[in-house]
Amino acid sequence: MAGVFLAACLLVAPFSACADGPQKGTEAAPPAIVAREIKIPRLPQPPTIADFENMEPHGVALQMVELTDFIQGNPKDGELPSERTKAYLGYDDKNVYLAWICFDEHKSMRAHLDRRENLFDDDFVEVLFDTFHDKRHAFVFDVNPMGVQADGLWTDGNGADYSWDSVWDSVGKVLPNGYIILETIPYKTLRFHADPVQTWGIVLSRNIPKHGETDYWPRVSSRISSTLRQEATMRGFEGVKPARNMQFNPYSSVRGFRAVDDRDPINPKFDHKLIQGRMGLDSKFVFHNSLVLDTTINPDFSQVESDEPQNVINQRFEVFFPEKRPFFLENANYFSTGQDGNFGLSRLLFTRRIGDPTAGLRLTGKIGDFELGVFSTDDRTPGLVVPDNDPLYGKRAYFNIARIAYDFGKQSSVSAIFTDREFAGDFNRVGGLDVKVRFNDQWMFYGRGVVSSTQDDINGNGYLYGSDTELVLNGQGRRFFQWLMYQDITPGFRTEAGFVPRVDMRHLFDYAHFYWRPGGKHFQLWGPEGSAEAIWDHDGQLLMYNVNGDIVFGWTRNTILAPIFGIQSDTLRPQDFTGLTANRKFVQDIYGVVFRSQPLRQLTFDTRFFRQGNIVFVPPAGQLPVEGDESTGSFSVGVKPFDRLQIDNTWLLDRVVHSDVGHAVFNSNIIRSKWNFQFTRALSFRFIAQYNGLLPNPQFTALPTVKNMNYDFLLTYLVHPGTAVYLGYNTNLSNLAPDLCLRLAGTNQCDPLGPGLIRTPQGYINDGRQFFIKISYLWRP
Repeated sequence: MAGVFLAACLLVAPFSACADGPQKGTEAAPPAIVAREIKIPRLPQPPTIADFENMEPHGVALQMVELTDFIQGNPKDGELPSERTKAYLGYDDKNVYLAWICFDEHKSMRAHLDRRENLFDDDFVEVLFDTFHDKRHAFVFDVNPMGVQADGLWTDGNGADYSWDSVWDSVGKVLPNGYIILETIPYKTLRFHADPVQTWGIVLSRNIPKHGETDYWPRVSSRISSTLRQEATMRGFEGVKPARNMQFNPYSSVRGFRAVDDRDPINPKFDHKLIQGRMGLDSKFVFHNSLVLDTTINPDFSQVESDEPQNVINQRFEVFFPEKRPFFLENANYFSTGQDGNFGLSRLLFTRRIGDPTAGLRLTGKIGDFELGVFSTDDRTPGLVVPDNDPLYGKRAYFNIARIAYDFGKQSSVSAIFTDREFAGDFNRVGGLDVKVRFNDQWMFYGRGVVSSTQDDINGNGYLYGSDTELVLNGQGRRFFQWLMYQDITPGFRTEAGFVPRVDMRHLFDYAHFYWRPGGKHFQLWGPEGSAEAIWDHDGQLLMYNVNGDIVFGWTRNTILAPIFGIQSDTLRPQDFTGLTANRKFVQDIYGVVFRSQPLRQLTFDTRFFRQGNIVFVPPAGQLPVEGDESTGSFSVGVKPFDRLQIDNTWLLDRVVHSDVGHAVFNSNIIRSKWNFQFTRALSFRFIAQYNGLLPNPQFTALPTVKNMNYDFLLTYLVHPGTAVYLGYNTNLSNLAPDLCLRLAGTNQCDPLGPGLIRTPQGYINDGRQFFIKISYLWRP
């Protein structure tokens, strides 16, 4: 495949023209990093949006430092922007102020009043504040023309983690010839050293989606994979001290519910509560302006936002669902290398393993060149998901996680990690080291070696010992990307605090792409991309190989077209499938297409369709694995008919046809529609309707018939992160039998010899509903 030959070129030539060759007379080498420095002035009074009326500074705004020489980073690296941008900076004793004047035609701008952190399809501006000036981490603040906010923590090389939320102010105003934005960011939102004169790094950028354009001050070249290495230096903030930073976030919630209790699969029943209350408290304390201690008592770890749908049918290995709960999301980067999960790398901490804690604490921060993360909590879930008569009922698991990293050189680091889960006398402990070394502006190496020690008497596995070794060579420039990875995970490796879906493998994987960028008005890029991988077990048996490639074409308005072709092989062993007496190999052809675009400010769509021949599906009990042809698709359309309403529709399709007889084995459809109406920036109403349907042919598969219809209503009043009121209702219909199980004649007891929970081919019952009110308040003394 073309992608594989390209990958070989990139591997052997990290400094050659192959990696980033000349194009239309542009330079082959990355541009030199030009140092920029500004001094931020102290203001006698806070600026207001009125100080920038008519797209010009007035009054106190004239005392702010003005930045005007923005440069394109994409799509035309180093060229002048298509639209003019001016930025203004100043500070006083409590806040740093940043104002933007962005010129553009009103009819072509994209600006919607939407929920917080849902602004990235719009025009928006962004600032990175590297307050410790280490060129590794920064605070990121984004605002769209309507004043809608997003904030996060930036880790260089990995981008922004928007799970971090804080309190700051933004105002936006749309005008016929552009828009104005004023940001007010309190010092108590930031962390920085208590020096008499501050020195920060800063990067400003403006996103213009109609052109697929990003403009920067100072220049940030896409030929250099590091953003913060190209930052400007900002001096000033004389006599400013970090604010005493404590905050307390109590919450209370009340709910009433009715749901199926299937902890005992042979004896399912309905459970209900008319009123069930809960209270808890999260708190935060900052020490030495850099260490943050978070504590929680009886936290509310319910998700206000449901998971995005995924296809989980006919999957041999566990499917990953991302974390959504705020307590676990904040400062999660201190427990991650930044590479975790990329292209299948192991995740040593996956906090969705922790379901229902009573209390927990987390200490994170940076002292000099060291980063520290310590986390400890209990979890009531293992003792709650078993029947009341189970010996494990009521018992808790305990998690202890620690990671310490040392930064050295130019964005290189070495770290140690330890995870521990203890439950009912069993344990799982994982520990080891990882290292990241940046060679130059484009190339870096990542390596990890960890071992696990596990006592698993509950599942009858006894004592297990294993190791996980991972090596990565990663290169990234304006036109190329290269990821070469090797994993060696032994059969006995376990990480009960993490996410590693497959063990007993030696895994070699390579992905590369190379994009030419013609620099046209509409056509922005094209080029090949491809991947190749192979997996062996520790006996030397080849279990899987995959080779695929495509040609990518890109236009403005975030339009991408990529036809994909490939071939894959899977080998099943007797230990993988009951009834097999010898290894059996399945060879599969793959083809598909990816097409996405945002042709209008009101419309976004994404289409992904793949067909794979000769896949293995789940046969009826006692039968050997059978081959089928699988078609999978993901189709999504986002519509914004007017500024305050967003409608997101998704359809996931999975269909398998028996290769020999040509009949369908099963059809799986997930259809989801999410509507969000934004009354104001604080007040919104969200409605979600989702249908899950799995229709199997019992001749060919043991999968059950599943029909499920869910409706979710949520009214939100979000003053700012931490202070909010939620009023919600959820109801679920499914094809369960009204009695749930086969009842013994004349009794209300399930037949102990019966199949347990019963589904019917037709009809629905309401098997779950919930009404809840949740109130939280953030207090920052």
